[in-house]
This record gives sequence, structure tokens and C-alpha cells, in this order.
Amino acid sequence: MIIPMLTCTDTAAEIEFCKRAFEATVLSERLWTDGKIIHATLAVGESLFMVHGEISHLASREPQSDGSSGVVIYLYLSDPDSTMEAAVQAGASVILPAEDAPWGDRVGRIMDPSGHVWNIARRGLANT
Repeated sequence: MIIPMLTCTDTAAEIEFCKRAFEATVLSERLWTDGKIIHATLAVGESLFMVHGEISHLASREPQSDGSSGVVIYLYLSDPDSTMEAAVQAGASVILPAEDAPWGDRVGRIMDPSGHVWNIARRGLANT
């Protein structure tokens, strides 16, 4: 099993974004010494991911806010258009609007308020 971990400067805000945009469920949370959330495990359907705050002794940092990213989270859901709309309402910006891709999926790309890039997609009939 591979579980991505998203690094954020404001872990609580990222968790709230994921709850509002993707109907994520928080499975666990850990607090840091200052009482703020430092780590959480979330689920969207059967998929898991983690949200983690920046810590000075770790090199992981929140991504740049220019939409460039070495990692893109690919999230398959039944209705990418309404999910992208919910994500925008929750603070995301659209990088690529949802459209039918040549390989059969319907897919769009957003950047969340922390700078993480997400492809929001529905599998095409040819891919099921």
C-alpha cells in the first residue's frame, strides 16, 4: 500500500479543505507541542492520504503556489465536475477544467490552497 503524505504550513486548513472539497473523513489526528494538529490520516472512499505540518528538522516543505509540482495526486470519483466545483468553493484554483480525455477518462486539475496539485477524474467506460 502506498499512502501519500502532503506537507502543509497550516495542517488544520488543509484538513478542512479536503473535508469540504472531497468529503474526506479524518481517521486520526496528532497534536504538536503547541497544541496544533501536526499530522492527520484522511480517507476519501477507500483511498488514504496523510496531511503533515512542516517541522524544522525535516526537509519536507509545502509546495510552491505556482502550480508546479513534482507530485500530482490523482483522485478518481464518480463526478469530477461537481467535485472540482466544491474544491473551488473550498479555495482551490483550476489549473485545467474537467474534460473528456483521449484515453476515456474525464479529468481536470486543481491546486489546493496549500499548493498541492490534484487531478480529479472519473474512469471512462473503456477503463473500467
